[in-house]
Amino acid sequence: MFEGQQVFSRLRYGHREGLHLHLGEDDSITAGLLTFEPATTSAGAGLTVTFAGERATVNVYRRGEFTTVHSAAGAITIEAVDLLAHAGDGQTEGGRLTAPMPGKVVSFAVKAGDAVKKGQALAVMEAMKMEHTIAAPADGTVVELLFAPGDQVAEGNELLKLAAA
Repeated sequence: MFEGQQVFSRLRYGHREGLHLHLGEDDSITAGLLTFEPATTSAGAGLTVTFAGERATVNVYRRGEFTTVHSAAGAITIEAVDLLAHAGDGQTEGGRLTAPMPGKVVSFAVKAGDAVKKGQALAVMEAMKMEHTIAAPADGTVVELLFAPGDQVAEGNELLKLAAA
């Protein structure tokens, strides 16, 4: 939420610059460098955060994919969505599985002709120096692998074809 409205945001890691926060579709609200450092608050350990010319001391609490940040100005809950972890979500009909973001194919755990169960590991991708397992969105059969380990893939590239069970 930003000024009472739900807002789309992106947090990107710039290799040399650090973290960049983008608020609003196409940065329509603001964008800039986000910095933080440890701080002591009345509630214990906290962070001093600087963004868009503003500086605030906050307390941060995490639970699963949700992080709640409390400051003197109020509280906000942030849902961190790992695109690779949710790669198979919404792909309930067989047919295709696409790369949710650019990365490198590390390995496939299946081959053409293999029967797979929903949730079974299909492939491992590396993006932003982290490995992520991509799972089968439904029961089915692997029809074809479209890449090989070591191949770079762009966001939206079809990784493999699945036929629904």
